[in-house]
Amino acid sequence: MFPISDDNSDRHSTPIVNYVFIAINIAVFIFLQGMGSNIDFTYAFATVPAEIIKGVDIVTDPQIITDPGTGQSIQIPGLQPTPIHPYLTLISSMFMHGGWGHLAGNMLFLWIFGDNIENRLGHIRYLVFYLLCGILASLSHVLFSYMTAQSTIIPSLGASGAISGVMGAYIILFPKRKVNVLLLRFVVAVPALVALGFWIGFQIISGFSMLSGGGDGVAYAAHIGGFFAGMLLIKLFDHGQSYVDERLTIRRRNQRVM
Repeated sequence: MFPISDDNSDRHSTPIVNYVFIAINIAVFIFLQGMGSNIDFTYAFATVPAEIIKGVDIVTDPQIITDPGTGQSIQIPGLQPTPIHPYLTLISSMFMHGGWGHLAGNMLFLWIFGDNIENRLGHIRYLVFYLLCGILASLSHVLFSYMTAQSTIIPSLGASGAISGVMGAYIILFPKRKVNVLLLRFVVAVPALVALGFWIGFQIISGFSMLSGGGDGVAYAAHIGGFFAGMLLIKLFDHGQSYVDERLTIRRRNQRVM
């Protein structure tokens, strides 16, 4: 069940921030990451759990590590000096990707679900909400790596955590909205509750499989953490925006009366 579009009939504003996010992600991957070839940049600005835990930059030589979950040996490049404070990589990493497929999938989901949340929250609140969800998602991955004895020097990157937060908000605000999904060879419309419920269910099952040695290199903890962060935070952000909208409506009404 793969989402490909949704109902935007009630959208009344241009999702400028969402478009900017998509453009930045694409530009970073092409021009700064060299479409995946600039390993030094990627390893300098990605989030390294050990750096977040210790609060210091870590530089290492290329090495071979063994994944405790799968038992597989993996050769990774050395960590590069980070020109910014390691904590800031929680933000920089959410605009970087591991390949064209990674980038395309994330941008499609952001294109589908981000505009509705921006339309509901407004541009500034959406920007803050998105970044906050991305940070909390990365911290979820850091915590998971530490608590499950995963390697904490493997960098993580991608917009998935922040986008998961957007999807968590979507399932709360628009549970009945129709989402067109690709199911086998057919395109069918299902409620967002079904489409996104299926998605988060898959993330949770895959996350548990990592604990039993079925890891595939995906930071499922970031997806899960971001999704539930979005579900919890959206009420706070949406309540504030509803209050602002109410005050603006009252002000316009008073201006018309005067």
